[in-house]
Amino acid sequence: MVRDPAGESSTVEEVLAALYDDDCRAIVRNLEEPMTASEISDACNVPLSTTYRKLETMVEATLLEELTEIRSDGHHTTRYRLDFEQVTVSVDDDRRLAVAVSRPARTPDERLAEMWSEVSREA
Repeated sequence: MVRDPAGESSTVEEVLAALYDDDCRAIVRNLEEPMTASEISDACNVPLSTTYRKLETMVEATLLEELTEIRSDGHHTTRYRLDFEQVTVSVDDDRRLAVAVSRPARTPDERLAEMWSEVSREA
């Protein structure tokens, strides 16, 4: 199992399945800065409906982070960014596959936003 800083977890299978998928790897290659699903769809030349499924797969595998941007008109936009720097696959002492995910450092503002999101989810 892989644990992320927010306490969510994903399985080895989820991480490896996401990284094995051609469209998910295209998303990784093209996601240099936070992007919307439409921007990702265009950059990767993948249909928007497929892009949404791939984004969900990667979020569940804790490889992407969803960022909600509130616009001045009251609507919101979801942007996605990579939530890993490195993925290492190894064999543990029980001869099972293990995955270690190296996460990028968080700024104080990002840590505060994550804590607020957690509080909001629990309320």
